[in-house]
Amino acid sequence: MRLAQIAPLTEAIPPKLYGGTERVVHWLTEELVAMGHDVTLYASGDSHTSAKLEAPWPKALRFDNSVRDPNALHMMMLERVRTHADDFDFLHFHLDYYPFSLFSRQPTPFVTTLHGRLDLPEHQPVFAAFPSIPVISISDSQRRPLPHASWVRTIHHGLPATLLTPQPVKPQYFAFLGRVAPEKGLDRAIQIARQCGVPLKIAAKIDKVDREYHEAVIRPLIDGKDVEYIGEIDDAQKSAFLSGALALLVPIDWPEPFGLVMIEAMACGTPVVAFPAGSVPEIVEHGRTGFIVEDERSAVGAAYRLSELSRTAIRKRFEQRFTARRMAQDYLEVYREMVQKDTPRLRLVAGDSPPLQGPALPQVTERLPR
Repeated sequence: MRLAQIAPLTEAIPPKLYGGTERVVHWLTEELVAMGHDVTLYASGDSHTSAKLEAPWPKALRFDNSVRDPNALHMMMLERVRTHADDFDFLHFHLDYYPFSLFSRQPTPFVTTLHGRLDLPEHQPVFAAFPSIPVISISDSQRRPLPHASWVRTIHHGLPATLLTPQPVKPQYFAFLGRVAPEKGLDRAIQIARQCGVPLKIAAKIDKVDREYHEAVIRPLIDGKDVEYIGEIDDAQKSAFLSGALALLVPIDWPEPFGLVMIEAMACGTPVVAFPAGSVPEIVEHGRTGFIVEDERSAVGAAYRLSELSRTAIRKRFEQRFTARRMAQDYLEVYREMVQKDTPRLRLVAGDSPPLQGPALPQVTERLPR
């Protein structure tokens, strides 16, 4: 198939450090190319891909201080995609609701994967205005605030099977991975680790919007010994970091759409101890790949049961459920189903359908508007 993957310009593909959506787009794109498809990736010019790269802007916006209005550049990219839409069999967007209006008015089949939270009040009128736009969820829980959206399927994320692997190290600490933010519950993770008498290592990004929380709440709790802040780490560092952890702590307090860090831990055979918010019950299998707990006290109790879990079995469940190849196969099923759904209409306007009774119809070569 001739496929277009349209990514945010915020981070390069793949991102140099933090960037969940951009990493998923990278893994999906690489798998689709490996499976023999003709893929074009729309992304920043500092991206690296086996697909054809179309770069509407030369540098990831996060690292381009000259850019003050990123929305303008995303609008420009969408128009570029539209002008070349006929070159593709299918368009796959990773830009939330940005493409809804423009691409509902053109004939090439498309879908949008929604990567973020959908529970904000302003989401309701947007999706009410576009009730027939096909969208994919990354967890069933992500859908709950918008049950009337035109959901096509839930497709859980996956990562390359060999990207992160268990390392021969002795687990000695708890791990926290991701972002330093109130909804991620780092302060609760610190309290859980202290009550267990286990060191906590923090590998996380601090966004500008969360710096006040970090300075006021988190920094006073970091002593460099029992609580150690490492900073952002890349994929090359994660296998050792996660393999060395007794468990990954995920005491979140928000409707997590997916939680990539959980399957990263599983890839290393590391159990996950998480609060039951958002996607957690879909990702973590209680008593098998980790423990789902209600509060800090039950998290401490779960910590004493970690020896009951097999790290080899956790890795095996990752291979069964959360690889990039499985993710790519799921998306291909969606692409083909949606293209096939459009095929009778396209054949009709192309004059390839069986002849109709009555006066001859003029042959039309272009597609009808959607």
